Amino acid sequence: MNLKQLLLAGGALLGTTVAQAGGFQVTLAGQKNNGMGGVGTGLALDQASMFYNPGALAMVRERGVQVGVNATMARQVFRSQYAQYNSFDRQLDNTVTTPFNVYAGFGPTEGKWRAGIAVYTPFGSKLDYGYNWEGRFSLTEIDLKSVFVQPTVSYAITDKLSVGAGLVVFAYGAVNLQRDIPVQNATDGQFGHIELDGKADQKIGYNVGIYYKPLDKVSIGLSYRSQIDAQVKGGDVTFSNLPNSAVVASRFTASKFDVTLPLPATANLGIGVMPSEKLTIGFDVNYAQWSKYEKLEFTFDQPVNGSTSSASVRDYKNSFTFRLGGQYQVTDAFTVRAGGSFDQSPVKDGYVTPETPDANRLGATAGLSYKFGEHFGVDLSTQFVSLKKRTQTQAELEANGTTDRVAGTYKTNIVIPGIGLNYTF
Repeated sequence: MNLKQLLLAGGALLGTTVAQAGGFQVTLAGQKNNGMGGVGTGLALDQASMFYNPGALAMVRERGVQVGVNATMARQVFRSQYAQYNSFDRQLDNTVTTPFNVYAGFGPTEGKWRAGIAVYTPFGSKLDYGYNWEGRFSLTEIDLKSVFVQPTVSYAITDKLSVGAGLVVFAYGAVNLQRDIPVQNATDGQFGHIELDGKADQKIGYNVGIYYKPLDKVSIGLSYRSQIDAQVKGGDVTFSNLPNSAVVASRFTASKFDVTLPLPATANLGIGVMPSEKLTIGFDVNYAQWSKYEKLEFTFDQPVNGSTSSASVRDYKNSFTFRLGGQYQVTDAFTVRAGGSFDQSPVKDGYVTPETPDANRLGATAGLSYKFGEHFGVDLSTQFVSLKKRTQTQAELEANGTTDRVAGTYKTNIVIPGIGLNYTF
């Protein structure tokens, strides 16, 4: 067994995604924003400003509560570099994940401040490569869950300028990773199985922002979300299907593992333009500091095939995401939205892993809202995200020292419907 193959699965810890962001970020934090290409830094749409730009919350005149949920449905296909010998594409088993968001915003009707609390799921996914696929010794299945909680305060210094800050609490994170294990001196074709299961420690970060309206029809926003290190300490290691041999058993005695994964900081710039009372247009640029993710290191309490630690190279690069979207108020009750995005992948050529088969991606979005009376409304959104076909060869893997992953071609398309309910007061 190559221990680096085990580390490959760990790269997804609380982070791989089949949603609308590169690497392992998820930006599905607001249902209105989702229909507008994910813009929000330079706008004060609703209580979801707590996530996109806490500084804009003070400019949201209506207090309210909103909840939203999305369903990420991905079609992912892999073709081995050596597919000419078996001549077929392998499609992953269908999986659906449901990122959600909850916001509650409060404050005096005519006051300068707003406060609130946000709950959202910025990291999480589920992938199942099925039985006996070409990369089964790297990864067979992964299931990730995370919940972040963010109490937020925002203050309008003037009627044009406001600031805000949120305390980001990494409240809950869980991971389950599985892969097969080649076993030396076993019966031909026989292999074992390893499962890693653990929960991440609670951590604290911050989200700060500033919002400014230099003109009645123009707004500008800046925000920054800090890096948080996801740490799993004392996660469970379970082996199964190993040959009944004392020699084999003595090589696989680990029962606990520790690992740390940096969840990157993000700087955001947004511009909002309101050509008329009915039309709003937003443009966002997001800069994710992925370069902090240089390698993934595992430590075990006991040996895994003779070793208690190892490292797997990631060598991510910083990346940009560009978003454009708008909304048009057709009637007092009915609003329509549309948008798009281009997301640069932080994963370099020759470093693609099965748990994050990432590539540059294009997204197209649409949405609508309908208000039932003065206080209650429904928000619908849908997104289509296409990841560029991406190929890495065995020669590239060998040159980069990344032979713990699989040579071949990945292609992913994702559909993400979403629904939200909101109540204003």
